[in-house]
Amino acid sequence: MTIGGRKVQDDPKTSQKQPRRKRHLLLRIDSWIDSTVWNLGFRLGEIWEEITIFSRRFRVRGWKKAVFELAGEAMTLGTAGAVVLLALAMPAFEETKEDWRNRGDFAVTFLDRYGNTIGHRGIIHEDSVPVDELPDHLIKAVLATEDRRFFDHFGIDFLGLARAMNENAKAGGVVQGGSTLTQQLAKNLFLSNERSIERKIKEAFLALWLEANLSKKEILAYYLDRAYMGGGTFGAAAAAQFYFGKNITEVNLAESAMLAGLFKAPAKYAPHVNLPAARARANEVLTNLVQGGLMTEGQVIGARRNPATVIDRAEVKAPDYFLDWAFDEVQRLAKAGKIRERSMVVRTTIDMGLQQAAEAAMESSLREYGESYRAKQGALVMIENGGAVRAMVGGRDYGESQFNRASRALRQPGSSFKLYTYAAAMEKGFTPESVVSDAPVTWRGWSPQNYGRSYKGKVTLMTAMSQSYNTVPVRLAKDELGTERIAQLAKEMGVETPLRTDKTIPLGTSEVTVLDQATAYAVMPAGGLQSRRHGIAQVMGYGGEVLYDVQRDEPPPRRVLSEQAMSSMNRILTNIPYNGTARRAAIDGVLTGGKTGTSQSYRDAWFVGFTGNYTTAVWFGNDDYTPMNNMTGGSLPAMTFKKLMDYAHQGIELKPIPGIENPFPEREEKKEQVVAEKPEGEEALPPMVRPRSLSAASTRVLRKIADQLKTAAPLAPATAKVADATVTGSVGLVPVTAPEPAH
Repeated sequence: MTIGGRKVQDDPKTSQKQPRRKRHLLLRIDSWIDSTVWNLGFRLGEIWEEITIFSRRFRVRGWKKAVFELAGEAMTLGTAGAVVLLALAMPAFEETKEDWRNRGDFAVTFLDRYGNTIGHRGIIHEDSVPVDELPDHLIKAVLATEDRRFFDHFGIDFLGLARAMNENAKAGGVVQGGSTLTQQLAKNLFLSNERSIERKIKEAFLALWLEANLSKKEILAYYLDRAYMGGGTFGAAAAAQFYFGKNITEVNLAESAMLAGLFKAPAKYAPHVNLPAARARANEVLTNLVQGGLMTEGQVIGARRNPATVIDRAEVKAPDYFLDWAFDEVQRLAKAGKIRERSMVVRTTIDMGLQQAAEAAMESSLREYGESYRAKQGALVMIENGGAVRAMVGGRDYGESQFNRASRALRQPGSSFKLYTYAAAMEKGFTPESVVSDAPVTWRGWSPQNYGRSYKGKVTLMTAMSQSYNTVPVRLAKDELGTERIAQLAKEMGVETPLRTDKTIPLGTSEVTVLDQATAYAVMPAGGLQSRRHGIAQVMGYGGEVLYDVQRDEPPPRRVLSEQAMSSMNRILTNIPYNGTARRAAIDGVLTGGKTGTSQSYRDAWFVGFTGNYTTAVWFGNDDYTPMNNMTGGSLPAMTFKKLMDYAHQGIELKPIPGIENPFPEREEKKEQVVAEKPEGEEALPPMVRPRSLSAASTRVLRKIADQLKTAAPLAPATAKVADATVTGSVGLVPVTAPEPAH
């Protein structure tokens, strides 16, 4: 080492002491750790021994030991069960975060596109009748039929459930339900009518929540105010006015029994539709009153002998699924601050002629082929070019199930989802003539196959989509597009349901709604612009002021597909009904485009198609997701589409599909409706004839004439006959000479 500029030799003894001191220090630390750990272990052993000795005082033997063992296991399982129940309850309790008490705090009168009243929605709670003022026999009739132990259970009636299961087992079918009145209210307030285990679990937890947060009287009041009672009415008070023309406080026992019988199946037992069935059901309610000990036979005998009579009403079927969706749209606009009133008149976009044709097409399809295909439900949405929803069918029977399968059911779209994959490819520069390999492909361990498990080698995109090959869209997604781009384009085109972006999305495994598909496909006849789907044209106050107008208050549509991509896709889609998988959807004399879709195991069958005038999405399936009997999108969905669209295009100006010339000009020369050829092994659905319809102005003129005739002085018999003949003749001629409204 160097000190003061001179080198000094290191002392070897000093240099040897430093590492020795370090070793001693490390040994001390090691010995301290060892001793500490040993002492800690020894002390813990002593503590455990003390605990063991102390616990021996409480040791039990014999039968007491079995009891304590069972109690211990029960506590363990109970703790685990509580955690599981909490996990199951969380989704249910999420439903209660919204302002559920005021969900229906609107008074809305709905008009069709021509200004005719088609229904009402909403409840003003201040106008509802308190439970204390309702007739005693009405309350007893409801409880005797729906929930006899209502005041004894806590939301779930295990005794009633066991009794219902016993009765159903004896009858060999479902003859008695086990749901309590509180569970039914939970379903009406928060849930849908979809039949699934998830929904039943939510229903049970929400029933417990309602019992904890509301009194029995409040639960009963909500139930009587919110239940669907048939005829487009909600609540017992509205039903009393509709069926009997009375205030709910004035109904007698026979009328109360008829009202109480509507809760089970309002469409089936609605007295203005089927009075004998309604009276038979009311007689069952009277029997329930006697069996439940709430009344004696002597008290109900008068109601049995003098059953209720109803007001003679013409059966005008309300578009209830559409009205429910439109009411949701009203609340959405109110939440967004575009509407500030709570009472309003809403002019909707629905065309009742097309709506009735859509319902008839769906019902006739299910009635003729539903059993053979093992299909029990269907849904349909029709959108006119411009975005107006003209028809919506949310299920087969609104009275049986108010769950809207058109706007709320999430189903796999199958190959009808390929629109977005091919559209994304066209945006990237591909054309219908671009050649891609239809050959086995593997993507991250997944190897999709074509429907026939065969491959065609090099094919054009036109052929690949027309024949619905599965390997081609998967190859495009894997090598060119990516799943994120496909999901993004689907969202831009109008799919509002959140989409999964896994590798299977090109084949339509991510669920969507019928309304989503109709909205997105409507981009094609709109020339690549947003379809601007809407069900509300105007919202007006009762004073006539316009509170909202879709043309005034909504932004103009923006382009989501380039003209090149739109034209290419329209060329492909218009080839499918003539040379592809949807030949049963081709409309005579009208150029048609569209795509079929079939999900795994035939659980869903779709056809989504369009003309220059309308876009329609059709779905068939089962609520419980059971497979159908080999139904594909090219069979019943395509046939139903054709039946409705044949009707819709009668007597209107045919618009061209943008970006494409009609390759079938000879079809437009046909002036008469031609019945489609019978598909192999099946009968073709018969065509519907579209009658002439009156405009709103014509309707108002005729009503004024009728009002003037009613208020006019009575005529002499001979003069009256002449006047009657004149009026009848005039009215009869109007539908023939009045111009057809443009759709």
